[in-house]
Amino acid sequence: MAQDNLSLVLHAKEDLRLENRPIPEPGPNEVLLQMHSVGICGSDVHYWQNGRIGDFVLKKPMVLGHEASGRVAKVGSEVKHLKVGDRVAIEPGVPREMDEFFKTGRYNLSPTIFFCATPPDDGNLCRYYTHSANFCYKLPDNVTFEEGALIEPLSVGIHACRRAGVTLGSTVFVCGAGPIGLVCLLAAKAMGASQVVISDLSEERLLMAKDLGADFLLTVKRGDGAQQLAKSVEEMLGAQPHITIECTGVESCIQTAIYATRSGGVVVLVGLGSELATVPLINAAVREVDIRGVFRYCNTWPMAIAMLASGKVNVKPLVTHRFPLEQAVQAFETTRQGLGIKVMLKCDKNDQNP
Repeated sequence: MAQDNLSLVLHAKEDLRLENRPIPEPGPNEVLLQMHSVGICGSDVHYWQNGRIGDFVLKKPMVLGHEASGRVAKVGSEVKHLKVGDRVAIEPGVPREMDEFFKTGRYNLSPTIFFCATPPDDGNLCRYYTHSANFCYKLPDNVTFEEGALIEPLSVGIHACRRAGVTLGSTVFVCGAGPIGLVCLLAAKAMGASQVVISDLSEERLLMAKDLGADFLLTVKRGDGAQQLAKSVEEMLGAQPHITIECTGVESCIQTAIYATRSGGVVVLVGLGSELATVPLINAAVREVDIRGVFRYCNTWPMAIAMLASGKVNVKPLVTHRFPLEQAVQAFETTRQGLGIKVMLKCDKNDQNP
């Protein structure tokens, strides 16, 4: 086993450093993983630029990264389902206690949950990392490490579509064609949506959405009115969509989402913006439009692996940039500038393949 554990550590706002840390030992129910592929998420960049997200504030140095896959290097004494050499995808949220949320299967809502790269919990942008074996999922041979890492963002799309009730024949409007909007599009299509409209400011992102199966593209210009955009969506589909999945967190987009959705339909809020937003709540209320929130995901990894292994979903085109771990700061800068879609860091010096 290589002896260095190069890790990407955020010390404070705008203070990102590569440093060597000791290789950890797995506890009885943990595995030590040799990390392979880790995607950069908007939240990683947000912590780097701002030192906090909402109530989660960076108070001590923290390893970044939570979209990850790797190879088992060591297994804890109690672990039965994994062995050294197994390729796994990592679910970053691990509940710490069996509270009511855990018991009802909504462990993502547990207030004490461990979550990679959410203060004070360390993430996995490093060479070696220990994680609860129960939240490491074996990858089939035909699913690559990069696809394994992309299960994390894909899970947001699956969970959002589940919360929305996407089913055979649903018509769906997705606001925003960044990485999360695109995985919502992929999940909606795989779960039976008949037609999907997706909107964005960026033509480049909308072209990617077209390649991934979007039926209609709506180019938004800054200053477009919410009701006018809602009308455009209706004109494209020939009727208002059953479901709108809002992935930007921008106030005007939340307004558009509510106006656009058919009476009796569902709006799911995935994107996170400012704490307070002025939205047409009464419009939603009198038309029985349900507004549902999304916090990460739960119980999605097995479904996501099955979707990838069967070829029902193709996430490979999402990866537009790759960097070795040694160039992590440059990789973060690329993401911050909004270049491409998904930037992937390669943590294994001897295996930089997808």
